[in-house]
Amino acid sequence: MQLLDGKACAQAYKSKIAQQVLAETSKGIRKPHLAAILVGNDGASETYIASKVKTCAELGFESTLLRFESKVTEAELLDAVNTFNSNASIDGILVQLPLPAHINNDTITLAIDPAKDVDGFHPENLGRMMLGLPSFIPATPKGIMMLLEHNGIRTSGMHAVVLGRSHIVGSPMSVLLARNAEPGNCTVTLCHSKTKNIEEILVQADLLVAALGKPEFVKAHMVKEGAVVVDVGITRVSDASNPKGYTLKGDVAFDEVSRKASWITPVPGGVGAMTIAALMQNTFEAWSRNTQI
Repeated sequence: MQLLDGKACAQAYKSKIAQQVLAETSKGIRKPHLAAILVGNDGASETYIASKVKTCAELGFESTLLRFESKVTEAELLDAVNTFNSNASIDGILVQLPLPAHINNDTITLAIDPAKDVDGFHPENLGRMMLGLPSFIPATPKGIMMLLEHNGIRTSGMHAVVLGRSHIVGSPMSVLLARNAEPGNCTVTLCHSKTKNIEEILVQADLLVAALGKPEFVKAHMVKEGAVVVDVGITRVSDASNPKGYTLKGDVAFDEVSRKASWITPVPGGVGAMTIAALMQNTFEAWSRNTQI
């Protein structure tokens, strides 16, 4: 078993971005600028945003973080998004999810300028991705593809099974793996909560991407010997023995599955790090286009 080390891979990509940014900004070109909106004080969202802001600083990006109380109105959020849309110095916009129940996620997503939608959630970007046209690809699937490529995992001809069908991870992941590219060229099966005989399908996978959101759902008997296993899930599970009061678990039972897998991502330290690296890559690409470097 070899570890798909997201931290090490992300650092390699981030170092390259930082060097390119430094080379251009030293000529007087403005820095890349990522603007983020955070609603409420959800612990996980706070952690994710803090990591993104920190990474911006590490790479020489400028960042703007706009905070709102959970009682913010949809109209107020739309005003904030429109202000970012009209600011020519902002290259990328992200709205940290989840939003409060009284806010329509789709309404906010649709309001973001597709040219600044570095999360890749806008229908225009998703549609262009489906057609294989230039677009911002959702950060987690993009990060996984970057991880596979960095580690030299050739996926052509593999049977890839994607567990989970969200528009954020599972569905775009299935599209990317089926593309005529490398990584890609897989025969893809997309499974979800209504899939029958799911264990029989999982055990056929040469490449398994688990993005179901159920801690340790994937057990060793569901995995083919020598499979490549990518664990997208990350859930806080109560753990009285841990000073934090919880332990982070993925969708894969790592201890037992790692004995059968040829490659596997850890949790944490796997896909999460690559998601941020991919977000920064999207922002860098937007900035490169906007500054015409």
